[in-house]
Amino acid sequence: MRPPRMIELGIDGTIDRADIPLLCERVRLALEAADADWLDCNVGDVLLPDAVMVEALARVQLTARRCGSRVRLSDASPELCDLLDFMGLSDVLPSPRSVRTGWQAEERKERGGVEEEADPGDLPV
Repeated sequence: MRPPRMIELGIDGTIDRADIPLLCERVRLALEAADADWLDCNVGDVLLPDAVMVEALARVQLTARRCGSRVRLSDASPELCDLLDFMGLSDVLPSPRSVRTGWQAEERKERGGVEEEADPGDLPV
């Protein structure tokens, strides 16, 4: 079994919706040429994380999966991570900052002798 192969792609500035198909084609060609398992997508120089940027990243992930690869974001800003989380895509586009520990229910014992008392003003049930 061969070790996983990774290639890198830097995304900076802003992306227009019209640029997304060309970006995805570039990703597809690079992944196929390198026979890579992972695409490390450095988004540290993204100027303004917005819905178009998230759409572009989601489409890049879809392209990568169709090629048998996966995308991992690196150097993602807190704003981009928050936006991915808000849009429900932080599991689809993982980054080191978006990995969160799940909420755990608080487990504790009830203190002995504490019971709710009836209020004389309450109506009988």
